[in-house]
Amino acid sequence: MANRKRILSILVILILVGFLVYFFFFNHIGIKLAHSNMRQLSDHLNDLGWPGKIIGMALIFAQTFFPFIPFVLVAGTNVALFGIKVGFLVNYTMSCLGAIASFYFARYYGHAWVEKKLERFPLVTQFSRRMEQRGFVYVLLGRLIPILPSSAINFAAGLTRVRFTPFLWGTVIGKLPIVFLESMIAHDLFHFHKYKGRLLLLLGIFVVLILVGNGVKRVLAPKSK
Repeated sequence: MANRKRILSILVILILVGFLVYFFFFNHIGIKLAHSNMRQLSDHLNDLGWPGKIIGMALIFAQTFFPFIPFVLVAGTNVALFGIKVGFLVNYTMSCLGAIASFYFARYYGHAWVEKKLERFPLVTQFSRRMEQRGFVYVLLGRLIPILPSSAINFAAGLTRVRFTPFLWGTVIGKLPIVFLESMIAHDLFHFHKYKGRLLLLLGIFVVLILVGNGVKRVLAPKSK
């Protein structure tokens, strides 16, 4: 019975992904929607000159601390403002700095607020216990695959006894490939007609990471008695 449910959930995900790929890559309305938000935001910031670029950098920092805007949208804005190489470095650096800031905020200043925030994620308790035992490994794992939102990992690590050094190295190493992947996806969205094939490949990798993350969630989920 459990295997059937698992197979059914995977089929539902694959059907949904197939529909989204068709809508955003082969449907005129979907293609327009995929471009418009990033294009508008980057154009507005570009018109501001250097203050606009500083705002783009600050948005990545704020998004890591409070994920109120999809990361790909802000990452794509910085790629458009700075170019793919510098844009990736901006996204990566500010994302790491935001993670460090939220870690220290949870540890020293915002315990009550952070605990309330993390109540939305039932896996945090299980994940936090493992981070306390093997901090670097589980911070790295949480960065590489989407088990929990990045902000939840930052805050959870700050509330536990995880030392800063393992958290730092897990973050610096783990964020490198995932930020690069999301920056490339954002870049190829801007140049959709030129990089459609590569964009599909990158999105395929992202979907695989989501499926792996769901598998890890089932392992970490509390066993019902």
